[in-house]
Amino acid sequence: MALDLSRVGERERLKVQREPHWQRLRAGCFLGFRPSKRGGKGTWIARAYDEDAGKYRVKSLGDFGTLPGNEMFATAKKEAEALAELVEAGGQVRSKVETVADACREYSKARPEAGHRFRRYVYDDPIAKVKLSKLRRRHVKEWRERLEDQPALVSRRKEGEPIQRKRAPSTVNRDMAVLRAALAKVLSPGAPNSDAAWQEALKAVQNANGRRTLYLDRGQRRKLVEKTDAIAAPFVRGLCLLPLRPGALAALTAGDFDKRTAELSIGKDKTGKPRRIQLPTEAAKLLASQAASKLPGAPLFMRAIGKSWDKNSWKLPIAAAVAAAGLPSAATAYTLRHSTITDLVSAGLPLLTIAQISGTSAEMIERHYGHLSSDAAVKALGELAL
Repeated sequence: MALDLSRVGERERLKVQREPHWQRLRAGCFLGFRPSKRGGKGTWIARAYDEDAGKYRVKSLGDFGTLPGNEMFATAKKEAEALAELVEAGGQVRSKVETVADACREYSKARPEAGHRFRRYVYDDPIAKVKLSKLRRRHVKEWRERLEDQPALVSRRKEGEPIQRKRAPSTVNRDMAVLRAALAKVLSPGAPNSDAAWQEALKAVQNANGRRTLYLDRGQRRKLVEKTDAIAAPFVRGLCLLPLRPGALAALTAGDFDKRTAELSIGKDKTGKPRRIQLPTEAAKLLASQAASKLPGAPLFMRAIGKSWDKNSWKLPIAAAVAAAGLPSAATAYTLRHSTITDLVSAGLPLLTIAQISGTSAEMIERHYGHLSSDAAVKALGELAL
């Protein structure tokens, strides 16, 4: 008699063994079930024949532990048939994703910023080794508690102890968001208020994104550039002319700027999506001078050692210039981005346009800058140059 995995009772009577118990769904497509040695729900496996390779492609589907026993078969069957269709169409079976770390690596392949966060807070944490099929709310809750307990590093001084502070709720939200997104790619939400509801432990802290209040006017920004050392000054001036994230500006190469059209291609940014923007005259002149005599792959803004700027290398010269210019000590590279966006909003430039230039959403611009007056006539970005 043929095996019928749709019957809960029949699955429960299956012998525990290494090789799954297979049920043929159709030619070249099989669904397997491996009972748990420890009395768990067992694991579902899909198998599809690849005619081009002359072998079967196998994929573990997990235990579907959040579903009632009578719904597991239908869900597993659907995924097995989807795998067969993919293989028959010549598609590639996705690399094996079994643990939380596997899910994070898969997610970060096209998202470098997420990869940085995973390296800091996930891969060396106990949650990394937890199998996705066994992930429960308590695992994620414990990870979140460990994350919240980690102090945030304010500066890396060469001399003396590093300056640290309590991790802000907004920072916790950003760190949790990438893990939540990675897991959501491979896991369905668990039943609400159950231990399987892993997603509930990653809910964002409400009202955590406080409004940025430190603002440097154009005169203060001009003074800051004047007090910055000659090597870092072009990079700092670029931050004053364009409302880009410091990391996005630092990642630019000479080939990203088209002198003929005064267009800039921004590839590496928080959103992970490339975009092109038209530059005003003064910004175009700065980038043209930085790109002169450089190969396309060379950093557009280069440090003395020939490498790109990063958050550890731009902090010291900006902090020194802030002190020399007599500006508020809390001013940072991000203060320049905030100040430029503030000027654009105050000038009445459409929020959608500002969002496109700065690489964020109109919703975020409205949330952080919607309180500003926009009665003035619309001005071009170039009119805000130093």
